[in-house]
Amino acid sequence: MEKILWADDEIDLLKPHIMFLKNKGYDVTTVSNGRDALDALDHDRFNLILLDENMPGLSGLETLSRINQAHPEVPVIMITKSEEENLMNQAIGNQIADYLIKPVNPNQILLSLKKNLHSGELVAAQASSGYQQEFQKIASHINMASTVEDWMEVYRQLVYWELKLADTDTAMGELLLMQKRDANSNFCKFVKREYEGWVQTDNHPLMSHEIFKRRVFPLLDNGEKVCFILIDNFRLDQWKVVQPLLSEWFSVEEELYTTILPTSTQYARNAIFAGLMPLQIATMFPDLWVDEDEDEGLNIHESELIKTQLNRFRRKEQYSYNKLNDSSAGEKFLQKLNHIKDLPLNVVVINFIDMLSHARTESKVIRELANSDAAYRSLTESWFRHSSSLDIFRRLSEMGFKVVVTTDHGTIRVDSPIKVVGDRNTNTNLRYKVGKNLNYNPRQVYEMHNPKKFGLPAPNLSSTFIYACNEDFFSYPNNYNYYVQYYTGTFQHGGISLQEMLVPLVTLTPKG
Repeated sequence: MEKILWADDEIDLLKPHIMFLKNKGYDVTTVSNGRDALDALDHDRFNLILLDENMPGLSGLETLSRINQAHPEVPVIMITKSEEENLMNQAIGNQIADYLIKPVNPNQILLSLKKNLHSGELVAAQASSGYQQEFQKIASHINMASTVEDWMEVYRQLVYWELKLADTDTAMGELLLMQKRDANSNFCKFVKREYEGWVQTDNHPLMSHEIFKRRVFPLLDNGEKVCFILIDNFRLDQWKVVQPLLSEWFSVEEELYTTILPTSTQYARNAIFAGLMPLQIATMFPDLWVDEDEDEGLNIHESELIKTQLNRFRRKEQYSYNKLNDSSAGEKFLQKLNHIKDLPLNVVVINFIDMLSHARTESKVIRELANSDAAYRSLTESWFRHSSSLDIFRRLSEMGFKVVVTTDHGTIRVDSPIKVVGDRNTNTNLRYKVGKNLNYNPRQVYEMHNPKKFGLPAPNLSSTFIYACNEDFFSYPNNYNYYVQYYTGTFQHGGISLQEMLVPLVTLTPKG
């Protein structure tokens, strides 16, 4: 039973209200002045305080100030006869839970109590009930999905309910997790059927190598100043928790696009910046393509690839390319904005989430901090809120930039090892492998025996690409148990899943 402390110098006139709350299950203690309220708080624990503003002796605001110092954890609802704006500002500035103006009826008070004491459980109950009602409809959509647009809608629904259920009971969370796994299993079968046709024909969804052509160049043609921001490893659920932070400065146009395979930085990001499939890059610009077995960095030619794409489309726009790997780089870019604000195109790569993903694999501390998808989202939101990234978006809005935000791929939390054997030249990625003489169970993977048919360069004539699906990851038989223990529960990319392949593509238009 929640305990309420009600301080009002006319408390005797409020007996009907007090009886109403007691009948609703609240334990109400009453006092007639601020000093008695403070004494009561020192001798008992209360869940919430109803505080009259106009009391003799200590005023309501003075009492509120002392409550905040001694008992900041207890929410306070201020009740007053005054409608003065200055008084409201002072009360709100002291972080009250609510502000009610007399005369108040019992239902007003009850509503405020429910909002401040029970909102979490009420929202959780409503979310659980809502998901239960939608479960069968989503299951039907999963079984009937036959186009990539169908799968995008399925994924949006799953992310919506994942966010709604994040703080609710585990039973519904477990049910949603099972439904996500079922969706990914069916989505992988869909990709196996469709992907080769997407690559070889024009009948395909918007994919990595078409982002600039179809979403950036039209804005430039309309005379817009464009800032293209690529946030590595940025999933739809992470975008959803970041979006509210930008709503003050931008109106949002959101869509999903389909990444190419492999869903890894080397292939998908280079395809975005070159406007070409990886095989075309390796053929047309061999000095700008880095093979899997080379020691050179896999993404060191991004600026040059952007230039080749602009040249190929006979575009004359000047541009800047900026890679932000840490907070100091973000601060330097903020200073640089004043010098590049008149350029028609600025490209920014932000690597924080990618570094967080790798750190979660390698650092025990980060593993603890990001031990679930919900925690991973929370870290993303916290980083965005407190880093220079939020300031960058604010400045871009002030400077009148249209901002295109996207990613090269998402990630998935893996927990099911499958064995693969390869030679020493086989790549190390856990969600896809490329090599010759790979040994694996073909029923567990998606195979590409002729990489060129899929727009991929092959290190050797006999090279094969294989991709993990669902929550699988590749593990070698040597030292198998250690390998499995080390990587289970980590976030990986490169394979086939809704989280990796269907990723946000957002156009932000400055408000005002």
